[in-house]
Amino acid sequence: MSLFDLQLQEIHNKLRSKELSVTDLVEQSFTRIGEVDGKVKAFLKLDEENARSSARALDEQLGTDAERGLLFGLPIGIKDNIVTEGLTTTCASKFLSNHNPIYDATVVQKLKSAQTVTIGKLNMDEFAMGGSNENSAYHPTYNPWNTDYVPGGSSGGSAASVAAGEVYFSLGSDTGGSIRQPAAYCGIVGMKPTYGLVSRYGLVAFASSLDQIGPLTKNVEDAAYLLQAISGYDPKDSTSANVDIPDYIGALSGSVKGLRIGVPKEYMGKGVDPAVRDKVLEALSILEKEGAVWEEVSMPHSEYAVATYYLLASSEASSNLARFDGVRYGVRSDNARNLLDVYHMSRSEGFGSEVKRRIMLGTYALSSGYYDAYYLKAQKVRTLIKQDFDRVFEQYDVIIGPTAPTPAFRIGEQTADPLTMYLNDILTIPVNLAGVPAISVPCGFVNGLPVGLQVIGKALDEATVLRVAHAFEQQTDHHLKRPAL
Repeated sequence: MSLFDLQLQEIHNKLRSKELSVTDLVEQSFTRIGEVDGKVKAFLKLDEENARSSARALDEQLGTDAERGLLFGLPIGIKDNIVTEGLTTTCASKFLSNHNPIYDATVVQKLKSAQTVTIGKLNMDEFAMGGSNENSAYHPTYNPWNTDYVPGGSSGGSAASVAAGEVYFSLGSDTGGSIRQPAAYCGIVGMKPTYGLVSRYGLVAFASSLDQIGPLTKNVEDAAYLLQAISGYDPKDSTSANVDIPDYIGALSGSVKGLRIGVPKEYMGKGVDPAVRDKVLEALSILEKEGAVWEEVSMPHSEYAVATYYLLASSEASSNLARFDGVRYGVRSDNARNLLDVYHMSRSEGFGSEVKRRIMLGTYALSSGYYDAYYLKAQKVRTLIKQDFDRVFEQYDVIIGPTAPTPAFRIGEQTADPLTMYLNDILTIPVNLAGVPAISVPCGFVNGLPVGLQVIGKALDEATVLRVAHAFEQQTDHHLKRPAL
């Protein structure tokens, strides 16, 4: 049995009694990566020297009175758009292939304070733009359950590394479903917190009003511990919420008695695989037996969410990625003869096709004569989508539906059709537009591939979201299953 199959408390107890060392955990991670990452390709860069050095330093604390939390010594992977001091951060782009940050993102600092060990940087869709992890400039990542299939994206490397048992848990970022969708495809837990709950300082921006960092873990309890560690106000992030952080671990009571669940008919209708719908209905039946009640509700503006999202996210990407010009960041073209060539050729050579597509779409939407027709209208529809959530949450504690309309699709199946690819996020995008928290938990398998259940909560009510997900998880064994790589 892998050490990573042990529960957090079990590992903590073994470390405290010195039955286990941090070095053992780190070596387990590197051994597993050596065994399976040739098939999965979750990692872009390993930090072996620093990880082993950190493990030795932490091992010296074992047997002393030094204060140790439950995350002490645990190996973690970091998505490659979260900056790490001295460890290359490329956003899976050729443009940033030489980018070596001089500071840590706030979440990385918080994990260092919790005494975790960073194993390396995880593959992703370039600049977090994609839903399959096929847009990485270096190589695709493969689904550990079946390597003919995608792991989801853009946090595909983060999800695959946890599902494959390469790290204990990982961090990803979620702009329109990029934590939850790969978590669903890879059969693990992925959580997008409320916008502003977790600092974005040090996250390379894609769409600043939508991006949020969150945990990917084997189970809900681990997600609660990791969220507890990375949440909190950060004065370096102007969008950070200055609120008290509740006890997420204490919220895992296992009870949903009296809980009211809204199930949007738009999340269970056209486009959703009937087998996926059945798994969600089975999950609702389990929660009903535990004392919850659910009713069908309507969120009528959901059908406009994908169009709204791609206009807003692409517009923000167009603005955010203007800084990548061959002068201030990243790789400069060797063929430039003048300043205009530097801009044009560096961006042409450095960005991949999906990034260029979104920059062009966003620049068009923001251009003179089209701003009101596209960008401004999309902002108004975003407000209507948020009002749909507000209306449902007046009567219900959580909203539940599928995380993705289908299980994972085959590698290469949708690369020639970006519009079909975009529709894979149809059930996750509204959550980002509204800024509310949501979690994906495994709820079964279809044709041998995992299916995710999405639990959506009120703003800053992660405690209820985690409680519901944990209560469901306690009645099933889906989260205990591991892929046979």
